[in-house]
Amino acid sequence: MATQKNGNFPTVCVTKCLSVHPKSLQPQQILSLSNLDRQCPLLMYLVFFYKPTSVYQNLSLDLVFRKLKSGLEETLSVWYPAAGRLSLNPNDGKLNIWCNNKGAILVEAVTQVKISELGDLFQYNEFLEKLVYKPVFNGNFAEMPLVVAQVTRFGCGGYSVGIGTSHSLFDGPGSYDFLRAWASNSAIMKDKGGIEVHKPVHERGRMGMTNSHVAKSAMAPRAAAIDHLYMLIKNALGAGQNLSEMGNMNYVTKTFHLSGAMIESFKRKVFGQGRGNFSCSSFELVAAHIWKARTKAMGVKKEAMVCLQFAVDTRNKMVPPLPKGFSGNAFVLASVALTAGELEQGSHEGIVEKIKKAKNSINNDYVNAYNEALEGPQGTLPPLKELTLVSDWTRMPFHNVDFVHGEADAASPLISPIPQVAYFMQNPTDVKGIDVRIGLLPQTVNAFSHYFLNNLH
Repeated sequence: MATQKNGNFPTVCVTKCLSVHPKSLQPQQILSLSNLDRQCPLLMYLVFFYKPTSVYQNLSLDLVFRKLKSGLEETLSVWYPAAGRLSLNPNDGKLNIWCNNKGAILVEAVTQVKISELGDLFQYNEFLEKLVYKPVFNGNFAEMPLVVAQVTRFGCGGYSVGIGTSHSLFDGPGSYDFLRAWASNSAIMKDKGGIEVHKPVHERGRMGMTNSHVAKSAMAPRAAAIDHLYMLIKNALGAGQNLSEMGNMNYVTKTFHLSGAMIESFKRKVFGQGRGNFSCSSFELVAAHIWKARTKAMGVKKEAMVCLQFAVDTRNKMVPPLPKGFSGNAFVLASVALTAGELEQGSHEGIVEKIKKAKNSINNDYVNAYNEALEGPQGTLPPLKELTLVSDWTRMPFHNVDFVHGEADAASPLISPIPQVAYFMQNPTDVKGIDVRIGLLPQTVNAFSHYFLNNLH
């Protein structure tokens, strides 16, 4: 579990806690999940901050709570799996969603803390943990809600809305659409509707099929990410690393702000003024750079195998593409492997080319192989120093979700179940900028900051 230092903030007082059910109840049914959905059934949390403005300084907490409740009731009528519970299939031991209308949990809370006292809202702070509702989990998934939310009024008149959603329900794009629909339906200080969200498609379809159900081509590729991961674990065990001990390490979560101007300047520095026909996205360049910086900061031996693995949305990679509004998990990991020495000596341009190649390798066969590889028992991913993980959220500008009035001043994720993942997020004030949030071992923070930032300037 990751820990951070925290100021002595006063407590947050919960004043209401209730279950919210769909406005229109759906017939009870089992929604079969894909292996991608089953990888992480835990709640992922995000806290939206709305600083006080003259527009809503007299807005009552009771009104905000009632509007959020009615908006959630309406949203759950369409996004009905979110009102259900996970259910274990007794025949194969796999998790699915029992759409049983049991509802989400909505909490109202108050604090005397002012939002300004929290400092940089993009840096993790332990106080954020008080701004979300965390249901007690006793190991029985059938009792755990899939959506929980807490609205907190601050002493300054500002608000936060802290939301947890089960990763078995949605991936990033699915969660983003759900939250936008809920905010629109809540209509706090604005007209109802007004945003376009594709009608959700909850059935997993092809994503829920393994190769035993899917026609398999004779030369079907293996999923490189899975093969590389097994090799890394084998190498770590061979080198005498205690993987169970590594799972108990504490991480420091840091956010690095990269402005659009800084990224463009870095592109010119790396590729020169005339890039010719070579195109490079900001994600590809920053992912290559973070891989280099983290591997060096971790002190990996030059002969050791190291990997960069990054999430790729398969919605438009599949043939035919997944339906618009597909709400389940559609991301698989692409993977690039080198030795640490090759990575250190390699140019950014050469590494970007390998990232492009790995991204372009994702197709139907890769997804099928990936899904099939997840058929067996799943353990917790150990935080290997040789493995750099990146997740791109820049296409999901969560700060645009206007629960209270206008865009959020910040949308801050809590620490994820895999704290060492580097998340790329869009900066609210710089659309071409990237906020990189990453979990680091305390003893590597200074080295990583040096290698990552110095070369950017």
